[in-house]
Amino acid sequence: MKVKWGLQAILLFGVYAFALYVYLFHYESSGVPAALQGTVADPSTFMTEREIVLSENYSKIRNFIFLLTKPLEWFIYFFVLLIGLSKVFERWSSRPSKWAVIQIPIYVFFLSVFMFLVMLPIRYFSYIVSVNYGVSIQSVPQWLTNLVLDFCIDFIPTLLMVGILYFFIRKARERWWFYVWLLTIPITLFFAYIQPVIIEPLFNDFSSIENKELEQKILALAEEADIPADRVYEVKMADQTNAMNAYVSGIGKNTQIVLWDTTLANLSEEEILFIMAHEMGHYAHKDIYKDLTIDFVISFFIYWLIAKLMKNIIHKNGPVLNIKRMEGIHSLPLYLLLSSILFFAVSPLYTAISRHQEIKADNYAIELVEDEGAGISTFQALAKSNLNEANPPLIVKWFRYSHPPLVDRINNLENEIKEKHE
Repeated sequence: MKVKWGLQAILLFGVYAFALYVYLFHYESSGVPAALQGTVADPSTFMTEREIVLSENYSKIRNFIFLLTKPLEWFIYFFVLLIGLSKVFERWSSRPSKWAVIQIPIYVFFLSVFMFLVMLPIRYFSYIVSVNYGVSIQSVPQWLTNLVLDFCIDFIPTLLMVGILYFFIRKARERWWFYVWLLTIPITLFFAYIQPVIIEPLFNDFSSIENKELEQKILALAEEADIPADRVYEVKMADQTNAMNAYVSGIGKNTQIVLWDTTLANLSEEEILFIMAHEMGHYAHKDIYKDLTIDFVISFFIYWLIAKLMKNIIHKNGPVLNIKRMEGIHSLPLYLLLSSILFFAVSPLYTAISRHQEIKADNYAIELVEDEGAGISTFQALAKSNLNEANPPLIVKWFRYSHPPLVDRINNLENEIKEKHE
């Protein structure tokens, strides 16, 4: 049975990878809708032919990597169970102590390091692609340092959640999912609160923006949006990437307005004010709180479904997957597998909501700034520097695009500006 399942998994993953490759590279080509060709939303009006080819090729590769990575993760978790590697990790973790408080961290460390090393080649390939296309300018040591740092930071909340998960699985076997879900709420809020002041500075250097005149103009917009900020932060990214970005992050008094130095160097003052007004639109619309609420509601049903599926799978196929009991830490890969699949399955809902919020934030920026047309030139400039795809394939848009595609976004801006002056 194990051999049969293993061969079927390999065949299924191979067929998926081949079908995905054909879909992205040889079949699906969205292009610019006929109605928008020759307009300001058409890349041919503001990008060179070489830039268009680079953005299309870069996007295809990045989309392929993105849509391949999650199924590859599921495939690995499945084989960790099937070949008994999870039981091996559990046995190694039990050697120093029989106490769960010691076993769980050791097990999570073994599994996390294993997944990190197995996924490292595809992450390295993604990094090389970004470098070759001129988006990333990180050296290998810089890239690897950030990757290891990210692993270490992620390990802490992962360990915390796994500890909570198995505590309640052992103490409340039928309702463990509810208590785990309940505790994710304060934990998520806590990390959202400390993200801008503790976690983000570990990766990059943050300082006050040098252009004080621009800072005052940005803070004036922030005051109109009722954002409790008294300074604008500049983050040093020019030694890592040629891409541009700006955002408002954090909740409560830890809210921060942040600009990448690449954005400051490559956009005009009017364009910077527009992009900051857009980010302030998210704050004004309370998008972060809406997103957290939606996430908590969806995760409630996902945790419930995970509990049902784990119980049934272990009851029917526990021996094949080398799982003796749910409360054993060796069942963790099954939990991670189901969790990853289910959250990925609902990701089109998340991206659709996000795209709607982005359009609303764009419209908010039009009302907030004086130079309305700056939005169009801003998104054109971002498309060129980030090599954004003008109109992605439908599946890519569903699963990956939290922002509207370039043609939709610029066309919306143009229509909103026209309506405003009618």
